[in-house]
Amino acid sequence: MDGKHNEMRNKEIIMKTVAFYTLGCKVNQYESEAVSSLFEQEGYEIVPFEQSSDVYIINTCTVTNLSDRKSRQAIRKAKKINPNSIVVVMGCYAQTSSDDVLKIPEVNLVIGTKDRNKIIEYISRIEAGECRINAVDNIMSSRNFEELKVSSYKERTRAYLKIQEGCSQFCSYCIIPYARGPIRSRQPEAIIQEVKDLSENGFLEIVLTGIHIASYGRDLKTTNLLDIIQRINKIEGIKRIRLGSIEPTTITEEFVNAANNMPKLCPHYHLSLQSGCDKTLKAMNRKYTTDEYRNSVLLLKKYIPDVAITTDIMVGFPGETEEDFKTSLNFAQEIAFSKIHVFKYSPRKGTPAAEYENQIKPEEKEKRSQLMLALSDNLEKQYFQSYIGREMEVLYEQELHDKVGYIEGLTKNYIRVMSKGSIELKGSLKATKLEKIEGSLFQGNII
Repeated sequence: MDGKHNEMRNKEIIMKTVAFYTLGCKVNQYESEAVSSLFEQEGYEIVPFEQSSDVYIINTCTVTNLSDRKSRQAIRKAKKINPNSIVVVMGCYAQTSSDDVLKIPEVNLVIGTKDRNKIIEYISRIEAGECRINAVDNIMSSRNFEELKVSSYKERTRAYLKIQEGCSQFCSYCIIPYARGPIRSRQPEAIIQEVKDLSENGFLEIVLTGIHIASYGRDLKTTNLLDIIQRINKIEGIKRIRLGSIEPTTITEEFVNAANNMPKLCPHYHLSLQSGCDKTLKAMNRKYTTDEYRNSVLLLKKYIPDVAITTDIMVGFPGETEEDFKTSLNFAQEIAFSKIHVFKYSPRKGTPAAEYENQIKPEEKEKRSQLMLALSDNLEKQYFQSYIGREMEVLYEQELHDKVGYIEGLTKNYIRVMSKGSIELKGSLKATKLEKIEGSLFQGNII
């Protein structure tokens, strides 16, 4: 017994550690979870990024210049915490700027947005004496979805599930198609199996995510987004299905009719807009007009009770005049979004828009951003007011850090609610009365 005990103690002593720092979208979050599962299978302990670790993984974003800067700061911070660590940079910034990333002295491995399942192999090579490895390959030649399955489940609330990779839209401002490559859809059987695994591990809500999930199945030709949602809807144990960002062109009569017959599908749609001005949409190379967008919204509101419609809007796109911006602002007011995520245009080297004339000055972008954010706040308040006194089902997720004795969660239509309760409520669905608005959430009372 003592020998076995000593052997276990020795394993504990030599256990290696890995820490993650993830920037950007829900896809990146999913991929970090999946890669952390690979490390756990190899016996690594996952530790906080601020802690000394043998390996640091910085999963990067490159949507804006700020994202790139944050990535570089995280890289330097990791090596400062433990100068003897192995620093790995993966994700979109690594993919599009691998040579620049490898010039950063602190970096040992650059891996990009493919071949993440080989990460342990690369780290073993570095441990064996290779100082630096650039494992970034040509993403545009990728044709198969890379399976990165989350196998260790740390939470029991919502689970993000990546079903699709890549984008072939090539909006004029966006670097992501160059960072993620062409459309690749995950095989339906793999999706269904992971949903079943998630259900068995206590998850009640699945969030379908991807780089451009509206295009799911186009490359497979045997399925599509609606089909995979309907299949997930039949899986026992799953109570909610939530969609990530989708294109307005996804919303058809067929889609909303089917959605209305799937009670598990959350009535929350994040329909990417980017601009409420047709001239700007055309310059952005978006594939719809404001009339088409409006029709999609009207379909949702006609068929789906309590629907919440959120969006992204960019301000300060090259050539956007004051009149164009006002047109966009007025369109957003007309649609009456429940929330708007506002972005200031950031030129990305390698995209057509970066070379456009009439780039907007930073101070003008900031002014427009503040006006759009003020509209978003007003629209959110109006949306909330229509729910005062309503009873809604809330999936409780976590304790509030700044309010002792309260737990918070989400309604199906993405209203954040805080109620008196303990951590034991985490992961449970509770009927809750929405009593009063407090900032960007509701105070509720569990019934």
